[in-house]
Amino acid sequence: MLRKGGVILYPTDTVWGIGCDATNAEAVKRVYKIKQRDDSKALICLVDSDARLQRYVCNVPDVAWQLIDCIDKPTTLILDGAVNLAPNLIAADGSIGIRITKEVFSHELCYRFQKALVSTSANISGEPAAQNYRDIDPRIIEQVDYVCWTRRQEHQPHTPSSIIKLTHDGVIEIIRK
Repeated sequence: MLRKGGVILYPTDTVWGIGCDATNAEAVKRVYKIKQRDDSKALICLVDSDARLQRYVCNVPDVAWQLIDCIDKPTTLILDGAVNLAPNLIAADGSIGIRITKEVFSHELCYRFQKALVSTSANISGEPAAQNYRDIDPRIIEQVDYVCWTRRQEHQPHTPSSIIKLTHDGVIEIIRK
């Protein structure tokens, strides 16, 4: 479905996500529409490895590698110099929010797809993130092309990732703890 430009619902290393091929501008446009989100608000991506991260960000700063190595909680890094992604996914300042997922299912999904996946919480913009499948608004389920089967029965608390912005000039800003 992802290779065909489809939009999916899937469990991530944090909350349930709406996802698509992060290099496909039409698919990204659909995600914004499904979420009812202004396309000036950036979406994030998931990747499976250090090598894949480097495919989408020019010159990953050393501090980013240090954070990736030492932080246990899922943490999204906002990095300058986004490349090889759909233009409507890249923020106006040229940055991208990206996270290496270590959770088994989302990691395997990224690995098998061999590209970055959009990963935005499965909710209408402004509403709470869907911690579990049962929390997803039926309006979202109706608009996606595929819903992953794994972890649908799960009923445990999940939280969105931490977000840290790192710039090439050394500024570190914690966006969300």
